[in-house]
Amino acid sequence: MIKYFSRSKKNNKTIELKGFKNNCWIHVVDPTESELELLKTTYKLDPGHLRDGLDMYEVPRLERENGTLYIFTRYPLGDTESIVTAPILIVMADKFLVTMSPMTAKFLDRFRNIEPDYTTDDKIRLLLYILLYTSRAYNYFLNRISKQIQAIEIKLERIHNRDIIRFVAFEGIVGDFRPALLRNNTVLEDFLKIRSLQLSQPESELAEDVVLLNKQLIEIADDNLRTIVNVRDAYTTIMTNNLNRVIKLFTTLTVLLTVPSVTFGIYSMNIALPFQHEPWVFWAMNGITLGLCLLMLWIFVKKDYL
Repeated sequence: MIKYFSRSKKNNKTIELKGFKNNCWIHVVDPTESELELLKTTYKLDPGHLRDGLDMYEVPRLERENGTLYIFTRYPLGDTESIVTAPILIVMADKFLVTMSPMTAKFLDRFRNIEPDYTTDDKIRLLLYILLYTSRAYNYFLNRISKQIQAIEIKLERIHNRDIIRFVAFEGIVGDFRPALLRNNTVLEDFLKIRSLQLSQPESELAEDVVLLNKQLIEIADDNLRTIVNVRDAYTTIMTNNLNRVIKLFTTLTVLLTVPSVTFGIYSMNIALPFQHEPWVFWAMNGITLGLCLLMLWIFVKKDYL
């Protein structure tokens, strides 16, 4: 699917065009072979870079071909329980700007509808805003993950297996976010080093905001990873400690029950035993057995075994 958008200072409103015109924004989602051929032949875009832009495993990078700038980046999508990152290719040429992704980037739809401070004539500013909203998409998901991690952290002693499974999922998501954010920041820094670009003061400030936001998101990702590891280690320690206490309790019960088992086992044998005909022997043996059990229990408590 290919859509054409235009926005100028005169109308201050994003308009969807029926076809191409100079200084428009070409938005491409999951293009067909014929649409890729159109991008290659009509707009003279590199076919190799177009194929790379649809590769789900493509890493963020920056390329320049014949004066056209190709920026490969990644953005997050999905729900809190199942979040992935997908590639998006941004192409900045003299007369147009292209965004292409194999999946629908909802944050771009929100950007077109709510962001008033851009025009398709100023392609550098438009590109920086796209990168800014990409970072904000990461920020949205990282904040949601942080809140859920904190909610589980509060009830540390009552964590269930499903919480541990969610922690493993969160660790995988944040672990996927962090290298993507690092590479996105590297791409942006390389973009700002291009000498031919003439950034205005507002554009420079916008670029600095994007770089700063990415660095903050990397720190948030690191904090989340540390919290996940700490909570998981604490949970493992708590479970090990609880298991040790249970083992100690059953070991103590086993030892305590051994005394009466041995005593009454001896006096239940079918042989002649001392005082076996005396009526007080039963109560005496019970008293001695109870005393031995209490003595052993006192020793266990004194030695801090229980």
